[in-house]
Amino acid sequence: MTTIIVGLGNPGKEYEKTRHNAGRNAVELVAKNEKFEDFIFNKKVNALITKGEIGKEGVTLVLPETMMNNSGKAVCQLVKSVKAAKNLLVIHDDLDLPLGTMKMVFARGSGGHKGVESVMRAVKTQDFARLRIGISALGKKNRAKKVVGEEKVIKQVIGKWKPAEEIAVKKVLKKAAEAVRLYAAEGIEVATQFANTR
Repeated sequence: MTTIIVGLGNPGKEYEKTRHNAGRNAVELVAKNEKFEDFIFNKKVNALITKGEIGKEGVTLVLPETMMNNSGKAVCQLVKSVKAAKNLLVIHDDLDLPLGTMKMVFARGSGGHKGVESVMRAVKTQDFARLRIGISALGKKNRAKKVVGEEKVIKQVIGKWKPAEEIAVKKVLKKAAEAVRLYAAEGIEVATQFANTR
C-alpha cells in the first residue's frame, strides 16, 4: 500500500515563506532530497502531486492547493478509507512547539489546528500519523512561548520567518525530511524515535 505524505500550507506566492507553510516546505524538501520528479497539478485532487520510492516503498507526496483550512478536501481524494489512513502522514506547523523542535504523533487530537481538523473530518478518523513542526518562539523551560488572542495567533502563523530564524528553520526542515524518509522506509516507530529526540 502506498504511503501518502501530505504537507499542509497555503498555496500561492504570498504564503511561500510563512510559518504556516512549514509542512508544505518539509514535503518539498523530501521531494528534492529523494530526487522525485517535479510536482504536477492534479485537478481531481486539487493538489500538486509527485510519486516515487523511498527505500523500497511507494510514496505519494501531496501539496494541497486548497487553503489550509480546507486541506481535507484534497486529502480525502487519496485516502478513501479508515484503513488507508493508517498509511497517511500529515506534516504541519504547530504553535505549541518552539522553533527548532518537532514531534511525531499518531491518533491524536488536532490541538486546534484548522488544517488538521479539516483532514480528520474528511478522512473520518484521527488514526493517522502527524509530524508537528514547531513555529513558536522559545519561552520558559524550553517550551513554546504562548501566543494569546486570535489576531496575534493569525499574525504569528501567516507571518514570514524572521532572518534570525532562518538557520533554525533550515535545520528543522532537514530533520523533518529525514524523519519522513525513516517513516516511509522503516516505519513509524523508528521515525518517531528520531523525530522526538532533541
